[in-house]
Amino acid sequence: MDTTRDEPAPPGQAPFVVDPYPTLARIRANGPVSILHSDEGLPMWVVARYHDVRAVLADPRFGQDVRRAQELADDRVEGTTLGSDMVHMLNSDPPDHTRLRRLIHGFFTARRVAAMRPMVERITTMLLDGLDGRDTVDLVTDFAFPLPMLIICELIGFPPEDRLAYREWSTAILTHSDDSEAFDRAMRDLTDYITALLRQRRSDPRDDILTVLLAARDQGQLTDDEIVGMVFLLLIGGHETTVNLLGTATLALIRHPDQYRWLREHPAALPVAVDEFLRYESPVSMATLRFTTAPVDVDGVEIPAGELVLVSLGGANRDPDRFPDADRLVLDRADPGHLAFGHGLHRCLGAFLGKLEGEVALGHLLARHPALTLAGGEDTLRWRNTIMLRGLESLPVARHG
Repeated sequence: MDTTRDEPAPPGQAPFVVDPYPTLARIRANGPVSILHSDEGLPMWVVARYHDVRAVLADPRFGQDVRRAQELADDRVEGTTLGSDMVHMLNSDPPDHTRLRRLIHGFFTARRVAAMRPMVERITTMLLDGLDGRDTVDLVTDFAFPLPMLIICELIGFPPEDRLAYREWSTAILTHSDDSEAFDRAMRDLTDYITALLRQRRSDPRDDILTVLLAARDQGQLTDDEIVGMVFLLLIGGHETTVNLLGTATLALIRHPDQYRWLREHPAALPVAVDEFLRYESPVSMATLRFTTAPVDVDGVEIPAGELVLVSLGGANRDPDRFPDADRLVLDRADPGHLAFGHGLHRCLGAFLGKLEGEVALGHLLARHPALTLAGGEDTLRWRNTIMLRGLESLPVARHG
């Protein structure tokens, strides 16, 4: 994506990846809709103002069927690959989306997630115990990644000991623009892995999502490919958001010592603080790609039918017309109106679980390690190389006290 900013980025990192907010501010100032081009020259309409983003996310005229989106891309720039053609909830439209979401919705209701708190507490405590005796740790690798990964593995029925492979596949798939060979290999390996586990679960049913999906297939509610797509989405979506939330929230606290101190003094405010962390650094910065199924007026600008559209959650959540002093971290803002989990039909199914993981993990981390600092300079921080996600590859921190 052709995006720039005025300040130089650390060597080897795209400026927009390091700090997207100056560019997003210019896009908002440019008008309700802007047109940017991918590196291959593919034009995409970009929406980044809060009220426009919220409206687009709720408008059924913005389709998400991955097969149709790829056809539109092929019509404009031959040879452009938008990503995986695997069908799942985030890249399908009703009635398929409705059918797929209904099958697993019960695993992620508010009541079901609240009952998971003891499990989240147990895993959090175990991981923090493993950091004892170390003055310096990588908070992403040693804590933020394994926590949600262990939880989603338990829900799906995946062997937790393979979690490093899951992370490698996830990274390759979500940053495929840099290395198409790695992307293809990761998709193939993950698909083969899921298929093998499904065969195993056929002879060894358990109380997990894999077993529920197999039963749905036997009843004619799912195809084999849809099961693979569902598991793929749950595995990647079930950990990526929380990994990014925990990493960027900890970095934000280190960068804002006044807010760090306030949160330590007001631990009961963690639910409010987590909403502000989600707004301030949206873990999913860009919603999944959409396209117009009919001409749509966006705040006075018409997007014709058949156009590809990017919806910036990160831009919306930093819109000063919606959030006063939007570029400042204010942990007692008490405004849960952010769009970090999306909005409308495709709002994140795991929102309750993501918030619970954030509250428990950050609460225990701050209680046990109230004086974290960066173990290196700001210029050593590495960000995920994708416009879709906003997260750190690693976060080395030093513990004091």
